Amino acid sequence: MQTLFDLTVVLFCVTGYVCDLSISPTRPVSVDALVGSDVTLTVSHSGASQPVVTWFMEGLPIIIWTISDDTSPDVASDHSSVLHVDRSGSLTFRNVSLSYNGTYTVEMTKIGEIRVSATFDLFVYDFIKNVSLHTDPLEAIEGAPVLTFYYSTMQGDAREVWWSFNGVRLDNGPHYSISGKNLTINQPSRNDTGRYAVVLTNPFSSGTHYRNITVLYGPDMPVLMVSPTKAVFVSGDSLFLSCVAEGLPPPSATWIFSNRSIPASSGGTVNLTDVTTSQSGVYTCVLINQKTGAQMKRNITVHVYEIPSGEPLCSVQATNENLGLQFLCVWPGGVPEARLSFPGLSVNDSGEGNFSITPNDTPNLNGEEIICIADHPLIQTQCRIIPRGPVDFLPVISTNISQDEQTTVVVHCNTEASPEAVVHWFKDGHGLEDGRKYQISTNTSQLFIRDFNVSSTDLDIYTCTAINPLGSKTSNVTLLGPKISDSSIVLSDNRTDVTLKWDVPPTSIITGFDIQMKGPDLTGSSRSVFRTIQMMPGFTRTTNISGLEPKSSYFFRIIPQAGGTTGEQSEEHRVQPDAGLGSAVIAGISAPFSIILLLIVLAFIYYGKCDRNPRYPISRAEEKVICQSSVNEPHHCPPPEYRLQPVPSLDSKPYQCGSFLLADFFLCFFLCSA
Repeated sequence: MQTLFDLTVVLFCVTGYVCDLSISPTRPVSVDALVGSDVTLTVSHSGASQPVVTWFMEGLPIIIWTISDDTSPDVASDHSSVLHVDRSGSLTFRNVSLSYNGTYTVEMTKIGEIRVSATFDLFVYDFIKNVSLHTDPLEAIEGAPVLTFYYSTMQGDAREVWWSFNGVRLDNGPHYSISGKNLTINQPSRNDTGRYAVVLTNPFSSGTHYRNITVLYGPDMPVLMVSPTKAVFVSGDSLFLSCVAEGLPPPSATWIFSNRSIPASSGGTVNLTDVTTSQSGVYTCVLINQKTGAQMKRNITVHVYEIPSGEPLCSVQATNENLGLQFLCVWPGGVPEARLSFPGLSVNDSGEGNFSITPNDTPNLNGEEIICIADHPLIQTQCRIIPRGPVDFLPVISTNISQDEQTTVVVHCNTEASPEAVVHWFKDGHGLEDGRKYQISTNTSQLFIRDFNVSSTDLDIYTCTAINPLGSKTSNVTLLGPKISDSSIVLSDNRTDVTLKWDVPPTSIITGFDIQMKGPDLTGSSRSVFRTIQMMPGFTRTTNISGLEPKSSYFFRIIPQAGGTTGEQSEEHRVQPDAGLGSAVIAGISAPFSIILLLIVLAFIYYGKCDRNPRYPISRAEEKVICQSSVNEPHHCPPPEYRLQPVPSLDSKPYQCGSFLLADFFLCFFLCSA
């Protein structure tokens, strides 16, 4: 066929046709070859005989030859065993190797003719063996800039490469970039965890490799929980803190409070028991991915409150030189401190723990109830106070004697007032100052009169005026010497003990009492003068005296003392023996005689012959004889003026009825017994 082509060309040229050198193919040709095989890059030419053929490999000449020349082709020495050219100019590779991969160009020229060329791409492939897949970096981490896969083979190259993820083929895009032997994942995430595959193919073989990739991530933002779910805990409560977050591998949790680590369970739980207010504050959970080193922090605030102890206290005090009022409300302690306010005085002002306010309309607050609202997150309570001006009062007097026997009189002027009243003291209209003679207590409610002398001008009119911002009250007291205003005596049932009671005027100056008695002493000796048997302090108002003789008479009196001054004695109280029989004895004696007396009266009525003569008081001598003959205790007889006796008739006739005389005898006996 080639000979026929050449003859045709020669014939055309001989007959006068003009022929140009041409080459085929005219477009680049790709040729695949297997390593170790023979492959030919086939060309043909026309229009000229015996052109010069030159083959280039990647632009470098490797063989030159004039077609149909008897000389051998000029072949590069390092390719002589492989490259061969035939009469058509085609290039043949014997036992081709991978090193002959490349672009080949053939040029044909004829002297005086134009130059023509053709291009070939030779791809030499080996069988693909042992495909492997690698990543850079070794660990896939979420949030890293890129994760790159690249493959390698022990033998053979691929003409085509395609990548897949979980069986789905990947294409170039914003997330995946495929270039050469690489697959790049931009901004990998946990969603990129899965199975990746690379498939390599060439005209003679193929190879596939799979790789499972886990993208490490986290910790995510922790989820913090408090159990039980409460906004506020009270001292003594128990609670749990938990910290959970997604991550691969699962992150470990630690807790920090007040810049110190606190124990936590493996699951990141903290158990707080019997909490106190010192455990109130911010707790920080720190989650760490032990593989990537990534960590995440989150805070949670625990509020532990404590109710203030006791109750809120309200008070009011004078200010501005006793012209204004300052209201105070105090409820210290607690966490947080209670918020205090006086809504009735101001709707805007408040304070914590200790709050005071000074209103302007002081006079209008007299007797008004003022309430302090104490508001704590755990409880709301209140206290109240009623400001009042001084009320009417009576001074109270007390006395005492020092070791050097100096008498001090204390005048107490206490009045109910809120705030407490300031007391000003006067004597006979003149103001008293704190000094040696007169001393005024810190709260001004007491006046101490030192070295009090009852016989001097110390007995005078003293005036105390109590003042607070809401008003004033004045009271006068006239000090009196020692005096007893009232006294009494009570005898015991067995008549051996007596109790003396007495009172003194409220403004009388008393330092003590002498208890005096007149009568037998304990030895039985009779005395006719009063003697002091007890000395009682000035504050006493009663005393007991024992060991009396029941059948003796006694007299008692109280002598008030004021220092060395003796006051007017009390009335004398007499105790004397019993004046008659007891009721039981009388009943025992009178019972049988009542029957006899009844019989006598009946007999008197029956006979009716006695004279009804008038009676007259018998003489004391006769009375004594009769009583002594009737009873054994003549001193029990009543006074004669209260006893009626028979009186003789006007004609002085003797009694005519013996029964009447007998009746008189029994009547006298009965009366004497009584």
